[in-house]
Amino acid sequence: MWQDLQCNLPDHIQVEYIAGGLAPDSNSPMPIEQQQMIKSHWCTIEKKLGTKFNFDFWTNNIPRRSTYNACRAVIAAAKQGFQVPMLEVIQHGYYLRALNPSDSEVLIGLATELAKQNNKSKLAFNLSRFKNDFNSAETQQRLMRQVQLAKELTNQGFPSLVLEYRGFRRQIRLNYKDYQASLADIRSVLAE
Repeated sequence: MWQDLQCNLPDHIQVEYIAGGLAPDSNSPMPIEQQQMIKSHWCTIEKKLGTKFNFDFWTNNIPRRSTYNACRAVIAAAKQGFQVPMLEVIQHGYYLRALNPSDSEVLIGLATELAKQNNKSKLAFNLSRFKNDFNSAETQQRLMRQVQLAKELTNQGFPSLVLEYRGFRRQIRLNYKDYQASLADIRSVLAE
């Protein structure tokens, strides 16, 4: 839905990703009740939308409610122009390969894969720079600014879509089955 929506957005709209943060750093295992709740959300999404999940994640890992590392990885990759590719490899690693995105080692492994995929492109992904940026105070500061901005932008939860137009911010309805509903909301705001 998101890819279809982006392909149909008016040319003058710029997409900006903001890390919401969701759950601060923690080494504590996720409570069983929370694991069961998230697994049930996965099942619901799979049934309603056909989205695939690798449920081995729940048996192959010690799940933690800790998303800041993944956010920092995306922010560090963004410094090199690889925000979206990093976001995609993290999501693919988590949802389809059952990798734990709370673990720094997993994220560095995914960044290594990203570097190998892009080493022949004009804009090469620098793994050493990523590792430095991933652990930097500047990246942590950017994350905290983005978490604060996400709180200001929406009360809908994650993911959210907010359109800023003519100095105003509007929450856009997300319809996971039909991108055109969200596109209609956007067009309605632009027509005001």
